[in-house]
Amino acid sequence: MSAKRYLQTRARKIRKFFGLLGPGLTTGAADDDPSGIATYSQTGAQFGYAQLWTALYMLPFMTAVQEACARIGMVTGKGLTGVIKEHYSKKILYSSVGLVVIANTINIGADIGAMAAAAHLIIPADIVILMLFFTVSILTLEICTSYLVYSKVLKWLALSLLAYPLTAFIIDQPWKEVLKASIVPHFEFSFNFLFIMTGVFGTTITPYMFFWQASQEVEEENERGLIQDGKPNIGWRHIHAMRKDNNIGMVISEFTTWCIILVGGTVLHNAHITDINTAADAAKALEPLVQSFPNSGLISKVIFAVGIIGLGLLAVPVLSGSASYAVSEALNWNASLNLKFTKARGFYMVIIISTLIGLCMNFVGINPVKALVYTAVLNGVAAVPLLFLIIRISASEHIMGEFKSGWLSKSLLWATFIFMATASIAMFFTI
Repeated sequence: MSAKRYLQTRARKIRKFFGLLGPGLTTGAADDDPSGIATYSQTGAQFGYAQLWTALYMLPFMTAVQEACARIGMVTGKGLTGVIKEHYSKKILYSSVGLVVIANTINIGADIGAMAAAAHLIIPADIVILMLFFTVSILTLEICTSYLVYSKVLKWLALSLLAYPLTAFIIDQPWKEVLKASIVPHFEFSFNFLFIMTGVFGTTITPYMFFWQASQEVEEENERGLIQDGKPNIGWRHIHAMRKDNNIGMVISEFTTWCIILVGGTVLHNAHITDINTAADAAKALEPLVQSFPNSGLISKVIFAVGIIGLGLLAVPVLSGSASYAVSEALNWNASLNLKFTKARGFYMVIIISTLIGLCMNFVGINPVKALVYTAVLNGVAAVPLLFLIIRISASEHIMGEFKSGWLSKSLLWATFIFMATASIAMFFTI
């Protein structure tokens, strides 16, 4: 084979691989948003490597939950809210939607503030101007572009995840100790330990991801013309392609989580810095502490900050979008990023209002970061009943037909439900 032919073949394979990636990748990347970065950094700063193992052991559970949500969206042609509305009571429906909207709005506020603070570390501009710039840019992206363009932008922003493996490997690590902490679980039956651990669970396996990925699979089907007469025309090859995308996205997401906790444990905890308020605080603290080689501290700070900005630009649209899908489906509004503003006013108004309320939280005296910590814990608790619904729906032959959950999916979903319920109960018992 000639060199030219070889390069063309490799290029086709690379394009095919990236063409496979979609909602799974962007959902996994959005999970490591600035608020998640703050939670994971706080985990490492406060407890060192003690919770490093959570990244490895949560991976199969997170993957199973997101696969079930994606499969529900693909098979039914509806978002999670639409399915709950069709098969469950209004009380359950509105409780689920209310939780997502409140939690997501707080997350948006914290993320916009963290992005501006991180950008301020690199660009000497006023933080208020930076917050306004990011807010306008994000709303323009969501409202003024088609889903095809929008999804491609989100894929490219997912590259921001590379910032944290780069930061982790710039720093000198005690790899033998790190490997042991990554594999051997460590528990402390104290409120602080279980509170942070529940927050990590709630930030990782979080309700907004459930709603977002199901809705994005429907958007993908519409984009590819797979929905005919309101019903998806899919087969197992579509399910297998979705699973590959989902598995890749979740592995990348959890590896990034592991890297962030590792950086916090090695740099911040060992320097006795145990209280991190924002992701930008973590980035700023790296500069005087990292001394692996000349200017390594500055490089680490910049890379960490760039990751916060990139993932914030990805996550805020996901947060506002998932809230809007939930509200719009509950109220029978048109809900699609493929529709123009005039065709889906309610859908886009929820996006605009939730984003602007999040922005305003940074100006009215509400500390979005403190609110965020409690929201992460609330998400960890509230995910439990939502997981129960996902288990019931994904295993229902009446709803899912031949694509209902198999024994492996059901086993992992029930294990996730039991694990998160136990962590929540244990936390309350230690108060």
